[in-house]
Amino acid sequence: MSAVVTVGLDLAKHVFQVHAVDVAGRVVTTRAIRRKDVLTFFESLPCCLIGLEACGSAHHWARELTKFGHEVRLMPPAYVKAYLRRQKNDAADAAAICEAVTRPSMRFVPVRSVENQAALMHHMVRELLVAQRTQLLNALRSHLAEIGIIAAQGPNNARALATLVIEGNDMIPVAVRSALLPLVHQLTELDDEIRQSDRAIMALAKADETARRLMTVPGIGPVTASALVASVQDISAFSGPREFAAFLGLTPRQNSSGGKERLGRVSKMGNRYLRKLLVVGAHAVLFHRRRSSDALRSWADRLLEAKPFKLVAVATANKLARIVFALMRDVTHYAGTPA
Repeated sequence: MSAVVTVGLDLAKHVFQVHAVDVAGRVVTTRAIRRKDVLTFFESLPCCLIGLEACGSAHHWARELTKFGHEVRLMPPAYVKAYLRRQKNDAADAAAICEAVTRPSMRFVPVRSVENQAALMHHMVRELLVAQRTQLLNALRSHLAEIGIIAAQGPNNARALATLVIEGNDMIPVAVRSALLPLVHQLTELDDEIRQSDRAIMALAKADETARRLMTVPGIGPVTASALVASVQDISAFSGPREFAAFLGLTPRQNSSGGKERLGRVSKMGNRYLRKLLVVGAHAVLFHRRRSSDALRSWADRLLEAKPFKLVAVATANKLARIVFALMRDVTHYAGTPA
């Protein structure tokens, strides 16, 4: 085992797979290890390069293995798949990881600290709570429609239905009101929890200088700024603003060959949460563009003269991503008027 220089570790819940090679690439060992024996096994190895897929619990294991002096690199699973030969199983996955981690062209994922993961958890928890609130509003709307009570689109109008249930409106039978009261009470609790999440995210954004700088950009508020800062730890990993926008899935999908370019719709690859926040921010910029005449809104006005609104919204989100890249790379401030 003293000859091991590179290890591919396939993570799991209980049984982990190890594929270790020496300096010449010859296989030293391939074995399955129980979860309780993983740290003991790697503590006995000499300092080496360990490859992991950036999946659930990967950052935890990377932090633990780094304590033993190993160099741990995380890779996107989609990039590792190209090195998988024929059948897929744990041993083949570990071998593919071991091969992929040595490639100079491989893009690696920075290991996150516990504090950084906690910041992202605030966003994920808020996203889950908002989704649950939407489910409750939809359920309330559909149930009341069964007795002939409807409301216009939008969450505020759905909340008006909740008010009718609480007040005991004459249009709602007592039996129906009794059945729907648990939904209304849960909706109130979710509103309180979401407000607490908003306050926590606002505090994170105000405490970070980069997030405060990003909030000067139109369409970017505390939630988006905090999510960008927490998700993108090292902006220098991207060669330029176009690559950053491509990372967020805001550039066209290509199917080019033979020197002929074929561009389709946006790829929607990368971080779905950040992409959604930027698109929502782009819609806010377009809806309120009459209030200001800065460069971004003037550019959007000219684009709307020739393109439909949906395409301009995605293009504006792409533009916001490029502005974010510039502000995170250089310690500068947005030159336009804050939103």
